[in-house]
Amino acid sequence: MKIKAFKGLRPTKDKAADIASLPYDVVNYKQAVEHAKGRPLSFMRVVRSEIELPEGTDPYSPAVYAHAKENFQKLVDAGHLVREDGPAMYLYRQQMGGHSQTGLVATFSAEDYDNDVIKKHEKTREAKENDRYTLTRTLRVNTGPVFLTVKDGTELDKIVEDKKDEDALFDFTAADGIRHTVWKISDPAKIEKIVKIFGGIPCAYVADGHHRSASNARCARLLKSENPNHTGNEDYNWFLSVVFPAGQLNILPYNRVVKDLAGNSPEEFLKKLSGVCKVSEGGDKAPKESKKVAMYLGGKWYTLEFENTDGLDAVSSLDVALLQDRVLAPLLKIGDPRTDERIDFVGGIKGTDELEKLVNGGKFAVAFSMHPTTTDQLMAIADAGQIMPPKSTWFEPKLRSGLFIHTF
Repeated sequence: MKIKAFKGLRPTKDKAADIASLPYDVVNYKQAVEHAKGRPLSFMRVVRSEIELPEGTDPYSPAVYAHAKENFQKLVDAGHLVREDGPAMYLYRQQMGGHSQTGLVATFSAEDYDNDVIKKHEKTREAKENDRYTLTRTLRVNTGPVFLTVKDGTELDKIVEDKKDEDALFDFTAADGIRHTVWKISDPAKIEKIVKIFGGIPCAYVADGHHRSASNARCARLLKSENPNHTGNEDYNWFLSVVFPAGQLNILPYNRVVKDLAGNSPEEFLKKLSGVCKVSEGGDKAPKESKKVAMYLGGKWYTLEFENTDGLDAVSSLDVALLQDRVLAPLLKIGDPRTDERIDFVGGIKGTDELEKLVNGGKFAVAFSMHPTTTDQLMAIADAGQIMPPKSTWFEPKLRSGLFIHTF
């Protein structure tokens, strides 16, 4: 696997906390507005620049990308984003409560992405990929890192331990309580050693950021085709990523809520459910084992236990697939969960109280609390060249945009 140090842009030390923003795709329009409120330097004004345009503006319109470029340039012109004086990599630690994870920030090869050395487990949606592609091409920057992981037992485990708090470049706690600490690696000998180590790691996996990685690789292909003097060393051949050892990752469930029971009364739905799984009242609101799903219906929690799962492949045996194939599709008539407007998804960070609130408030008829997908399952599916069902994983804490910027 090929990685490279990069001479990118980063915030000045005193502005890092003001600039850092949540990723563009974990907030809706109103949440993005709230996130940027009172924070004029927030990178959310670049990755979701429509929040500064009239409400109702098409988020995919040319005006949005032009405004993003304008906002980005303002940060550079004001000296809030500065160019490194030489190629660098970074260590990036996030701490959320008792959980801590540290990754290596570098640029990864678009060619490796195209050749499945960097493996995927999700399909991209055309509109979302086009959006990030247009933004990336317009700005000529990677605005947010792709979230990668590698299997445990590599020398990455040692690399990410090589740091001391007092040597940090950035160290701040964001409004959501998550602490972000960054160390710079600029010693050419250390960088050369890290590049050599990754040369012996056979592959990486996209944990989160499929649309970003796909759009970055697409930009690389376009610029390669437009450059008659292409050598392979150009900056556009590389995209910004953070890679974590798999054992450090914190995967939360991605829960489901459905607006109606497809014409069934609660009693009829429960009766039909008993024909496809074992149904019992009570149990854990957050399932502690696979093949069990907690369901909230009519003010009560139920446990759904799926049987007859032996012999299923890596995808079909996932809890989210079992729920979709045996309950959501046949009983609630949810065909494609990517496009069906009767279903919504709730990140596990919000807890089961949020599921109760949504159902009790009358917006949804039923909620399903899932057991989280594991990194082993994610890797097995990617290794098999298969695709996970949509909204199978929710990673916390979220990477921040604006702390590291790769330009090309």
